[in-house]
Parts: sequence; C-alpha cells; structure tokens
Amino acid sequence: MSAATGRRARLRIFGPLYERVMHWAGRPRAEAYLAALSFAESSFFPVPPDVMLAPMVVRRPGKALRLATVTTLASVLGGLFGYAIGYFALSVVEPWLHAAGYWESYQTARAWFGRWGLWVVFAAGFSPIPYKLFTITAGALTLNVAGFAMVSLIGRGMRFFLVAWLLSWAGPRMEPTIRRYIEWLGWATVALVVAVITWFQFAH
Repeated sequence: MSAATGRRARLRIFGPLYERVMHWAGRPRAEAYLAALSFAESSFFPVPPDVMLAPMVVRRPGKALRLATVTTLASVLGGLFGYAIGYFALSVVEPWLHAAGYWESYQTARAWFGRWGLWVVFAAGFSPIPYKLFTITAGALTLNVAGFAMVSLIGRGMRFFLVAWLLSWAGPRMEPTIRRYIEWLGWATVALVVAVITWFQFAH
C-alpha cells in the first residue's frame, strides 16, 4: 500500500462511523444510545448528538419526530446536569476547562451572559457553539433554573426537530449521495465547528 493510500485510509473516519451508526439505528436499544449521547454532550462529552440522530432518521424516517423528541429531552436533562456542575462543582471542573482548551471560551460565555442573559442559551442550543460551556456557566452564575430549562428546550428542540424534519423528508432519497460524500461532509462539519469555536473564543 502506498503512502498516499495509507493517508487516505487514516483520514476515513466518518464513513465507518456512519456505517456503524446506521447499524445501531436498527437495534432495539438505539434510542437509549441516542439519549445517552444527547445527555452527555450537554454537560461534558464533545460529540454532538446530530451525528447519531441524522443517520437514525435516514434509516427510520417514520420515527423522525420520536427520535427528535428523545434527543431534545435528553439534551435538556443533560443541560440541567451541566447547570448542576457549574452550580455545585465549578472548582472541580476548572482544571478540565483549562486542559480541554475551554477556559477562554468559558470566560467569553460569562461575558455574553452578562450582556444578553438567557438568550445566550437559546443561541448555543441551536448553533454549533459548544452548548456544554453555557450549561456549566449558567449554573456557575446561578441563573434562573426554570428559565434556563425553558430556553434550552426551545433552542435544542428547534435544532433537533429541524434536523429530523429535513432528513425524514430528503434523507432516504439522498442516502446514496450522503454515503458517497460522507467524508467530505464530515470534515466540512468539523471545519465549521472549529471556525465557530475560534470566532467565539475571540468574540468578547
């Protein structure tokens, strides 16, 4: 195998992941996996639930609304867990924020909360900005927990129901194209997220 072929093989991350998730989507515990990922991403895990929600909707478009509901509710519960971390244990997670390179973003999140309050949670819930930073920061700032939960539900719900609707409508017809270009789509998404995080870190 040539060096170029080896590099291409090492860069093939999203194709195997897509195939694995499509396999999981047909298993009885698929919704439990989706809920666990959605919960974890809102407080500490770096992988967004969209990477599992999207292939599952493509595989089971008739359950798009149910899958979006599971994702939204689990994500909001995870957000409340992140809020509790910020409220009760900020000193414990501070080293992790530094080690993971999130400290500057955390400081920016605090500044944004000072300017716009809970509307920041809506923006983070709907956009590629790391949602976990805002759940932890909201707890650290002891913002109104009921308002936090409501705004999280709206922002997260709009995002995941939009993903589910789009893919239930177009996904089954586009699935061969998605499968063919999954590596390009995956790396483009990574580039977008990195660009958003970089912009966010300097957007004081």
